[in-house]
Amino acid sequence: MDETVTDSTETRQLLARLQAGEAEALDELLARHRAYLQQVITLRMDEQMRRRVDASDVVQETQLEAAGRIADYLQRQPMPFRVWLRKTAHERLAKARQRHVVAEKRSVRREAAWPYRSTLQLAQRLLGGGSTPSEQAARRELADRVRRAIGQLEELDRDIILMLDIEGLSSPQAAYVLDLEAATVRRRHTRALLKIHEILRAGGLTESHL
Repeated sequence: MDETVTDSTETRQLLARLQAGEAEALDELLARHRAYLQQVITLRMDEQMRRRVDASDVVQETQLEAAGRIADYLQRQPMPFRVWLRKTAHERLAKARQRHVVAEKRSVRREAAWPYRSTLQLAQRLLGGGSTPSEQAARRELADRVRRAIGQLEELDRDIILMLDIEGLSSPQAAYVLDLEAATVRRRHTRALLKIHEILRAGGLTESHL
């Protein structure tokens, strides 16, 4: 993904209308990005969290917070609106997880902390994809191994992999969301992928699988 990516023309036009004092442009702006928020929030919620929190509620909380902070964003515009909104969603998800999940942390296996669909997508990127039933079954088994490997990473590294490899954010954009330096994101991303490969090899997978 190009690190100089900006918002779409439509989003920039809505932001300009907001700056010009058209308050109704805010509703249009948020409605335009609602599906994106729903996608990234659902992707980040594991099964345990989905049992306690509705993704739509987190979307609504994110949009309410964004609406309350839009004046500050318009004044500073530190990143494209879409990435700023992603950062707001990241913060709301962290708060929701703190409220509903962390209290029961000891009873949850660590490898279950990453959404299965996200793991399958990452496994396909790391391991390639087959089309026959036997190949599909093998990929599912490999996806399970990838999930367990990811479970051994720090939560920050899991977030970085999700943002860069699944969502397609650039390193600077992920760094903004996570309050890190872009160089730190790139370094941790490389180390996390290497760690996953090491764990998979230690589990008996050959280079041909990787």
